[in-house]
Amino acid sequence: MSSKIEVGSRVAYSVQWLRSISASHDEIAHARGVVTKITKYSSRLILAEVDWHTADLPKKVLVANLAKVSPNTKFCQC
Repeated sequence: MSSKIEVGSRVAYSVQWLRSISASHDEIAHARGVVTKITKYSSRLILAEVDWHTADLPKKVLVANLAKVSPNTKFCQC
């Protein structure tokens, strides 16, 4: 499985980013969404538009602050 974030990827905020803003245990840490658009401004500035299925979170997020989410096959049958 590729870790590259692209349109259609299920994502969450990365553990590293959440830790850096001291939000590891906040509601934002439980947010899950689907990438609907990727916009590349430069090699380091890539924004993803994310449908979080909630109105409380920003739609545009730096790709560097996201992580792909997938089922954990150790705990479920996928």
